[in-house]
Amino acid sequence: MRLNVLAKLMRTAGDESRIKILCVIFSKKKVCVSDIATDLNMSVAIVSHHLQVMSHEGLLVSVREGKKVCYELPSDPFVKDLKKFICKHK
Repeated sequence: MRLNVLAKLMRTAGDESRIKILCVIFSKKKVCVSDIATDLNMSVAIVSHHLQVMSHEGLLVSVREGKKVCYELPSDPFVKDLKKFICKHK
């Protein structure tokens, strides 16, 4: 992975709110926006914004389930390493 791509991914994932969101997804594999908002006591709009940013950068994959949008982890080596790091240090 090129250094500039890696740096951008780390900046995207490095936000405190995004780390909390990632921890929820890491523990549940696939989760919908409203469930994350409830788990973290955050607004759906804020959670949705963070999820869209992470999805755009390839850290998450969005899956539509009826009216809900859920997110899951891609099978990507960086995401797997990120999970090990976050779960180890949370």
